[in-house]
Amino acid sequence: MSAGGGTKAIIAALGANAGIAAAKFVGFLVTGSSSMLAESVHSLADTTNQGLLLLGQKTSKREADKEHPFGYGRDRYFYSFIVALMLFTLGSAFAIYEGIHKIGHPEPLDSPIVAVIILLVAVGLEGYSFYTAVGESKKIKGGATWWGFIRQAKEPELPVVLLEDAGALLGLVFALLGVGLSVVTGDPVWDGIGTLAIGLLLGVIAIILIVEMKSLLIGEGATEGVLATIVDELAAGKVERVIHIRTQYLGPDELLVAAKLAMVPGLDTAEVATAIDDAEARVRAKVPVAKLIYLEPDLDRSLTR
Repeated sequence: MSAGGGTKAIIAALGANAGIAAAKFVGFLVTGSSSMLAESVHSLADTTNQGLLLLGQKTSKREADKEHPFGYGRDRYFYSFIVALMLFTLGSAFAIYEGIHKIGHPEPLDSPIVAVIILLVAVGLEGYSFYTAVGESKKIKGGATWWGFIRQAKEPELPVVLLEDAGALLGLVFALLGVGLSVVTGDPVWDGIGTLAIGLLLGVIAIILIVEMKSLLIGEGATEGVLATIVDELAAGKVERVIHIRTQYLGPDELLVAAKLAMVPGLDTAEVATAIDDAEARVRAKVPVAKLIYLEPDLDRSLTR
């Protein structure tokens, strides 16, 4: 993912969510709708989350030092993990609590048309943010499905924004249904049910993000396709085969490659060094994110067994 693409999607989401959060909170003050309150807290959490994603992008660019010799690329994973936790605590847990409370103690809505108007405006703003995130994601997802893109992406920001925006749009639908059914039926318990549905939806999204960001934070290796390309490029020239290989993303834009290579027999020291340099060059040409490559020439002991 280009840094510009990710930043564009984050800024679009930040602007949309900030405006939506303010409008929803005004709507809650006017109507007393728990769905509106849950949605305003949700949008406030999303606004904070976009700020954290931008912070992660900035801090990840720090130069490597003695304490962190591989750099700070995983800062982007750390802040994305914090975003997932905030979505669960500020978004899901609050909405579930508020929904259960309103179901048990329903209160009539004041001026529900105000809530409907604000929610419809919010749908438009969230739709723009979601459209931007989808457009930026299409540039890098290739032939993968959307679920596959979310599961396999090494750049955390776009999957986070995509799921947040999708959840926000569905949450707005739930809020509209809750308010609308409360008005049509005259029973304000529907507002509480809509709020509870919002909380459960956000909980599912948060858990998905927590699992995915935890995996990236711990350290993921190259995907099967990228790994196969690396092995093919290593096992060429005067390299007979790759004995074993390990890869790990140190950040979205930096892949560590460590491999033991079986060399063609009879090479002198200079020829081995040249073969190793050529192998590194081939890998970097095909997989530019493979910025740290450590190769060890060795004997193919499997042939002597």
